[in-house]
Amino acid sequence: MKTLYFTIALMFITSITLYAQDRKNSASAGIKGGYNLSSVSFDGTSETSNLHGFHIGIYGESYIGKHIAIQPEILYSQQGYKIIDDNRTYTQKLEYINVPLMLKMYPVKSFFIEAGPQIGFSISHKETFDAGFVLYDTEQEFEPSNFDWGVNVGAGFKSDAGVSLGAGYHIGQSDIYDQDKPKNRVVQIYLGFEF
Repeated sequence: MKTLYFTIALMFITSITLYAQDRKNSASAGIKGGYNLSSVSFDGTSETSNLHGFHIGIYGESYIGKHIAIQPEILYSQQGYKIIDDNRTYTQKLEYINVPLMLKMYPVKSFFIEAGPQIGFSISHKETFDAGFVLYDTEQEFEPSNFDWGVNVGAGFKSDAGVSLGAGYHIGQSDIYDQDKPKNRVVQIYLGFEF
């Protein structure tokens, strides 16, 4: 099932990117990647400690107006969280293939703001519990939801040479697990390079 979701998402991104590249002087494609600082919100009231990771992928940018563009992306993303309590640390590492579709606005030539929906497909997960004593360390695996979705917002700068520097925030809307309604939260800082 994960393979089916991934294939559909890849076909969607590829078709939009190819369409965008056909639009003379109004479209581009590139690669982007950067730093993730992820956590999880439980029941909308409490948030976990952060986990460090990265993301990398491809994008296509197509202008639909003088100052407005649509940017579909496909990204590999390392996410997750930590819960630290006294000597104990619980760590959950999640890996996703994320497919954002961003609406970008350029109020001035080199500066943009962006927002849009994102769907994600879980491809790997690992949970560890460190009790502070090596003898009692355990490793367990729990099955998270295969599907994630949410909203992204961000802003950045893009040079005439096609180099972008931006930051964004992902606000997950679907539950990772059935219990306590945990939702992804990810801060991202990235560099992008047009082909």
